[in-house]
Amino acid sequence: MANGTMMAPTPFVQPVANDRLKEGFSSWFWRGLAAAAVLHFLFFLLWPNMQAADVSMNAEEIQQIDVVQEFEIPPPPEQIVRPAVPVMSADIDISEDITIGEVTFEENAVSDLPPPPTGRGVDLSAQPAFTPREVEPQLRNRAQFAQAMERAYPSMLKDAGIGGRVLLWVFINEEGAVANVKIQETSGYDQLDQAAERVVRESARFSPALNREQKVPVWIALPVTFQTSMSN
Repeated sequence: MANGTMMAPTPFVQPVANDRLKEGFSSWFWRGLAAAAVLHFLFFLLWPNMQAADVSMNAEEIQQIDVVQEFEIPPPPEQIVRPAVPVMSADIDISEDITIGEVTFEENAVSDLPPPPTGRGVDLSAQPAFTPREVEPQLRNRAQFAQAMERAYPSMLKDAGIGGRVLLWVFINEEGAVANVKIQETSGYDQLDQAAERVVRESARFSPALNREQKVPVWIALPVTFQTSMSN
């Protein structure tokens, strides 16, 4: 009490948890730091010693083997013998009057021709084929054949002055009769082709072909022409 005045006592303040935490922070900090240092030391002290695996590569030396192979060299070819030069003997007398005889069928008879095909199952009339012969067949009724061709000429084409040439394959049997006809080259008009084929089948008569004086069936090529004065 001063100057006769009495001072009131200071009241006691109870510290709160935050204040207590602040007061003890320093001690807890250093204790935690020391504990962490001790743990790290023990960790590195007690950790097992680890070693890296050996990954080195061992290269084996490759041994070189010398392979020696012997080749047999063929001998060189023999020298080609030079052909001898022919020498004419002086004792041989060659006459300048030697000549070769004339080659004719009268003087040299044809005797090497193969015979006509014979035997069962041979059908010469199926397709055009060559048959050996010495004498060709000849058309015997030319006048009658020409008249038949004139009658068979299609009137529509004839009046229009249209003509054409038909080349036919004609098969003639041993008697000279027409046994088969095929068109080899067309005239360009079916009516002319059909007319020519029909007339040859019905009207043409031939003498038989001969081979060694034997009658043989043959194929011949026969051209047939349709022509009028207007188509000239």
